[in-house]
Amino acid sequence: MITLAGIIGSGKSTMTEILSKELGSKAFFEPVEDNPVLPLFYKGNEIAAKKRAAGDQNATNPYTYLLQTFFVNRRFRMIKEAKKEANNVLDRSIYEDALFMKMNTDMGNATAVEYATYQELLQNMLDELQYATGVDSQDLMIFIKVSYDTMLKRIRKRGRDYEQIESDPTLPEYYQNLLQYYDRWLKWYDKSPIMVIDGDQYDFVANPDDRNKILDDIENQLVKLDHLTAAEAAKLKAQRRK
Repeated sequence: MITLAGIIGSGKSTMTEILSKELGSKAFFEPVEDNPVLPLFYKGNEIAAKKRAAGDQNATNPYTYLLQTFFVNRRFRMIKEAKKEANNVLDRSIYEDALFMKMNTDMGNATAVEYATYQELLQNMLDELQYATGVDSQDLMIFIKVSYDTMLKRIRKRGRDYEQIESDPTLPEYYQNLLQYYDRWLKWYDKSPIMVIDGDQYDFVANPDDRNKILDDIENQLVKLDHLTAAEAAKLKAQRRK
């Protein structure tokens, strides 16, 4: 299995689609459009921040725990399916879900009890995955690293109202915090091999040369992990350059 990681707007879903088409594998996307909790969560963060600013230091977002359990439940189901073939592509990591829950707890959007309960649930799911899939191959994590400015540019381009900083004055701080948490997460992640793509330098959406460079690098990694043979990788590279 191949998993994409990165902050909101980094290009995970786009690269998931590009890579799955390149490899002829199946793509698994984060449930966003059919997620009834996500808009409520963003609004809940704004309301909780205003309450804390007004003096209610115990104000939390009632949708944080609900959102993260929604995501981890969907993610668990997708991972079981994705692991059936080595090169299926998942557009977000279950470990990122834990990062979001940790950050929101630290910011006051979830309680310590909710965080502890979530961590226990997540660990039970991770323990179960090995037995549920029966697969013992090394997964590849691909992290797309972008700056704050690049993230905002892509968020504006995809146009989800509840993600726009113009509609919620608490979002700039939320996004800046998220970038810092991702930087720390990248340093301690050790669950599988990981490669980092510079999403500011390489425009793999609009620039064919950049896209070829990134796909070449990914396929080289897949050869090292025995997910592709050298001959298969060479064929893919040749086909892209016809």
